[in-house]
Amino acid sequence: MVRLENSWDQVLSGEFEKPYYLALREFLKKEYRSGPVYPSMYDIFNALKWTPYEKVKAVIIGQDPYHGPGQAHGLAFSVKKGVPIPPSLKNIYQELSDDIGFVPPSHGCLEEWAKNGVLLLNAVLTVRGGQANSHQGKGWEIFTDTVISYLNQREDPMVFLLWGNNARKKQALVTNPKHLVLTAAHPSPLSAFHGFFGCRHFSAANDFLSRYGDPIDWQLH
Repeated sequence: MVRLENSWDQVLSGEFEKPYYLALREFLKKEYRSGPVYPSMYDIFNALKWTPYEKVKAVIIGQDPYHGPGQAHGLAFSVKKGVPIPPSLKNIYQELSDDIGFVPPSHGCLEEWAKNGVLLLNAVLTVRGGQANSHQGKGWEIFTDTVISYLNQREDPMVFLLWGNNARKKQALVTNPKHLVLTAAHPSPLSAFHGFFGCRHFSAANDFLSRYGDPIDWQLH
């Protein structure tokens, strides 16, 4: 039984007993036994643990976790302090700097964002070491679609930042007109120059959120 120790436990009540999730759980048991899988099984749900349902102001959707040793820790695009900053995150920092004068930190840990209401949710929450996308199609997409659908139902406005084709597929789940959806190219070096740089999503998100309450403090320390 998964315990998130916050409001997500009630929101997702019953989800972890559904057949698709039980099948996913059996698959993951075998995967974790047979070789490196990232993140640690204790970090899989960190995005939900760090950002309770009612605290979400913005949702950033990644694809699947980093597949190198010591990188993934349950938050999309984030790595623990002391781990080299991945290229996609460097590009996110660059856009933040150009957009709002963000001063890039020396690390790639985004836990402060999670605490400040940014749900850093990968579409797939686990990956086999060294094999990107290796846990696609095993059930995680059903789970994360459910999470997004519950967020869509919320009355308090929030912003969905969807970067790249995989994230943009989630746009169909956001039907509530109270929310703002922002789409752009993925921040990876392969595509950042084709519509991510210059998207100004961070200032746009805060302009929107400022109408309803507190904007997000994007600066990291």
